[in-house]
Amino acid sequence: MSFKVLKETRHFNKWTQNVIEQLRACEFLIGNSEDYRYAVHKRSQNVVICSSSSCHSHRLCPTHRTSLIYTTLNANTTSILALPSTCQYSNVQAVRAFSTVGKDEPDVYVDIDPYKLVEADMASLANDIKKQLNTQETLLKTMSHYYFDGKGKTFRPLVALLMSKACNISTNISDRVLSKQRTVAIVAEMIHTASLVHDDVIDASDTRRGQCSLNKMYGQRKSILVGDYILSQASIALASTGNPQVITILSSVLEDLVSGEFMQLGSKEDENERFSHYLKKTYKKTASLIANTCKAVAILGQCDDFMSEKAYQYGRNLGIAFQLVDDLLDFVSSELVMGKPTAADLKLGLATAPVLFAAQEFPELHPMIMRRFTVDGDVETARHLVAKSEGVQQTKLLASQHSQEAIKSLQEFRASDARLSLERLARILLERKS
Repeated sequence: MSFKVLKETRHFNKWTQNVIEQLRACEFLIGNSEDYRYAVHKRSQNVVICSSSSCHSHRLCPTHRTSLIYTTLNANTTSILALPSTCQYSNVQAVRAFSTVGKDEPDVYVDIDPYKLVEADMASLANDIKKQLNTQETLLKTMSHYYFDGKGKTFRPLVALLMSKACNISTNISDRVLSKQRTVAIVAEMIHTASLVHDDVIDASDTRRGQCSLNKMYGQRKSILVGDYILSQASIALASTGNPQVITILSSVLEDLVSGEFMQLGSKEDENERFSHYLKKTYKKTASLIANTCKAVAILGQCDDFMSEKAYQYGRNLGIAFQLVDDLLDFVSSELVMGKPTAADLKLGLATAPVLFAAQEFPELHPMIMRRFTVDGDVETARHLVAKSEGVQQTKLLASQHSQEAIKSLQEFRASDARLSLERLARILLERKS
């Protein structure tokens, strides 16, 4: 069997011939040279040698952020991976994680911390939002800054920043987040926080994120005005992107938030329509912001309509999965962990997924749902029946399905740490406790 070198660079010519000779004997070749440690997968008689400046795709070592040079040009071509000899990412880890000949997915999932990948962009997020909310009105400034203390989950800007990097890498713009994309991430967090301020007024909530709510501290009137102020400043920041399509897309989120709140105030008499009503409400109140934020940064990253839609679908499914997990945590987590009262949804008269699933096993829940758990003992009875049912397990299964759909939406994006981080995010949200 003869081997043919299709491409060679100066970095590899010291050991290329040795690689070719040894390929005959093994499926994977792991070796060392003066400058590189390398792994080669034997797929055919063709060997591709490449460097990061010319290879089809490359990723970063999670340990030292150095390039892992990786190539698979087609199904009949051998792939080769190399990394600097000083890198502490082991050869075996490299082969297991990045040898993906003939397929897009790695053989094992790399334990990438999504936050670390955009740490620099996230670090000053809260301060940048506070600058946007600057005002001479002392109380307004204090109240509007209250929730931007850097202690929140900042889940929405995290998704936006990771999607920005994934899109930019796929369209060859950059491997960094663009300024306008970061503005969209900031706007997403501001819109989300403003909605929380308003929600606490509607729900008469005394706590938020484990601390006293603005509603409890300053009253309803001032809290409503602060929520409005945050939204107004978010709109100004959004306009600064100068992209009419992005402005239109994110403006539609505000309509969805209001529409979703109205949907939450009502219940469907037809039992068969309730779950559909619940999912539509979940999209509007939670998933719309994440989905449209992903679409907005994709457009700013020069993605075409097809890729922008994939970004949107990722965000939509991720958002629904996130809310499903949030709803099941209301039944299985403690108030100390959640930072807000548990069984809060039942006390507000809301029938979420665990209750709707449980009602299929225990029909006596249906009249409670219609009267929004207003009769004494309804909340305790409903909690007991949900605990006896498969409601929580069914909700987690549905969340898992949406998580998998989110991951599928990423397959058209170029392989990168950003894409892997988005995939990991879709998985780890299923395991969150608060």
